[in-house]
Amino acid sequence: MHGLEQLIALGPGIGVGSRTFIIQLVLVLGIVVIVAWLFMKRGAKQLAVRRLLIIAFAVFAVLTVLFPGVLTRFANIVGVGRGADLLLYATVLVLLGFLALQEARTKAAEKRTTYLARRLALDEAEQPAAYRGRELGPRADG
Repeated sequence: MHGLEQLIALGPGIGVGSRTFIIQLVLVLGIVVIVAWLFMKRGAKQLAVRRLLIIAFAVFAVLTVLFPGVLTRFANIVGVGRGADLLLYATVLVLLGFLALQEARTKAAEKRTTYLARRLALDEAEQPAAYRGRELGPRADG
């Protein structure tokens, strides 16, 4: 039972402050959303959403470079000890998002390639009558 207690101690504590719980909840929800996003079909809105996310993260990154003290204060508000840690967590979420996007693109490209290869094979296939004539030779009926 001692090993189970150690394992439980590594997870979120029962007596953890509400601010720490908030950031844990936000991070977990972010990961769940990204993973769910992997399994959803995306339409034409995908490009616009991706661009907005990139712009938002770029603005966030620039502000953290220009005002590192504000990032640390914000990190403390949400329950993270240092601004650098909060930036790391945000970067991990963005990285997971881009990985999800790349996975979706790869699957779509594979589907297109498979379709085109099948279409090309069918278009270039020899007609059955021509194949029979070539393989069996001229038929001598009679």
